[in-house]
Amino acid sequence: MAVPLLDFSRQHAALEAPLKEVFARVLDSGQFILGPEVEAFEQEVAAYLEVPHALGVSSGTDALTLAMMALGIEPGDEVLCPVFTFFGTAGCIARLGAVPVWVDVREDTFNIDLEDAARKVSKRTRAIVPVHLFGQPCDMQCVVAFAQSHNLWVLEDAAQAIGARYKGEPVGGFGNCGAFSFYPTKNLGGFGDGGLLTSRDSDFTERARRLRNHGMHPKYFHSDIGGNFRLDALQAALLRVKLPHLESYHAARRAHAAFYNAQLSGLEGVSLPHVRSEVESVWNQYTIRVPDGRRDELRRHLSAHGIGTEIYYPVALHEQVCFRNMGRGGESIRVGSALAASVISLPVFPEMTDRERAEVVSAVRSFSEGS
Repeated sequence: MAVPLLDFSRQHAALEAPLKEVFARVLDSGQFILGPEVEAFEQEVAAYLEVPHALGVSSGTDALTLAMMALGIEPGDEVLCPVFTFFGTAGCIARLGAVPVWVDVREDTFNIDLEDAARKVSKRTRAIVPVHLFGQPCDMQCVVAFAQSHNLWVLEDAAQAIGARYKGEPVGGFGNCGAFSFYPTKNLGGFGDGGLLTSRDSDFTERARRLRNHGMHPKYFHSDIGGNFRLDALQAALLRVKLPHLESYHAARRAHAAFYNAQLSGLEGVSLPHVRSEVESVWNQYTIRVPDGRRDELRRHLSAHGIGTEIYYPVALHEQVCFRNMGRGGESIRVGSALAASVISLPVFPEMTDRERAEVVSAVRSFSEGS
């Protein structure tokens, strides 16, 4: 049987009535950008993430950009950035004229390698961006201590990790600020683009609030050059419907991951995800490694069995064409490049059935055992 990588329709079908109700409510309100729906969502998601401040923004990428602007990242400043993550993490640095400093990642968790970061700090380094990749938190106690020792800002890229916890506390509240994404593929997925910026600092939040809307305060008076990073009221209203169900979505993903871990353990030529004991992953992706150049062969095998897969990410950032003459530190990268050549992600969406996940396991096992 075919198993898709993702299937939004199942989740949305279960919420069809309330989703249509809030759509009509927003339509009738005539308030389509920011406004009461966004403010209500900000309060609800801030409570969920256990932070005092949350700003709804236009995308996860814009949340990162806005955060860097509000922190005061300027042209020529350096920002420590892991090489194995989505493009937006580094793209925001470059867009502001800052310099991405390429940092390798850990082979076990795929998260930023602080030992490599320590080798690359300079007097121009202003910030570090730990990415909670695939829904697994970084070791934030070590990240914060590292940042404090080097007088750096910490911008958590939590785009894939809403609700993930480190030592019992949600990510997004450990650093100076946190950035989240509501792209449809995320655990809390919207119906288009959307994002969130969190912080415990009220002054930072107020600056970010102004910059979110062209640096304007009061209306038509501009103290800063900001951007158009506003969240649509409709997206906020629809996300409010889904937010109360988020923990159940996480639980389903964890159950799927546990099944994979049990059924695929010990397979020759397959390396399973490693999750540190002090964290709770939300499994935005379930990503295995297939070394020795056989990853693409496995992908073709799974495709022939109707199993959807994706490669997050096939090229480490420092090797992307647009970054080849930008940044520094790329010459020492080893793990990030190896991961890009060997990772593949399997279906793990919450509504996947027992039969579907068993089908995935059967297909992966048949590849390994036939090797």
